[in-house]
Amino acid sequence: MGKKHVTEENKEDTIKQSEKVDQAVKKDVKVKSSEKVTEGRVYVSSSYNNTIVTLTNSRGQVLSSKSAGAVGFKGAKKATSFAASRVAEAIVNICKKLAVEKIEVFIKGVGAGRESAVRTLVNQGLNVVSIKDVTPIPHNGVRPKKVRRV
Repeated sequence: MGKKHVTEENKEDTIKQSEKVDQAVKKDVKVKSSEKVTEGRVYVSSSYNNTIVTLTNSRGQVLSSKSAGAVGFKGAKKATSFAASRVAEAIVNICKKLAVEKIEVFIKGVGAGRESAVRTLVNQGLNVVSIKDVTPIPHNGVRPKKVRRV
């Protein structure tokens, strides 16, 4: 027979979740860094389950990091391109607080959020100097199992 799905509750849940996400993106960020940063690096790690965006300075020291779960998405919705764009939006707000002008983008992974995160970084007004794909690729893989002798 199966379960009955009530569409009204689902709409209410989605509205509540979208409000939570909006609040998390607009949330004020406390700046811990004492030195001024004008150039930075943004690392986008996109897997099948989540998207993590990290902002570092030019030496690679982490200034801030956000993930789809931290922004307010749960479960399978964390792996969507919409969630990745929201995470990138939150990082853009942090960049504006820190007065970061130029960024280099490094993309890693094969998830759905790769393209949308980079597109959001560019559309929000950040000066993207370069975009580089640093996804690890196996050159030869592991050694195969030995032949089974019966």
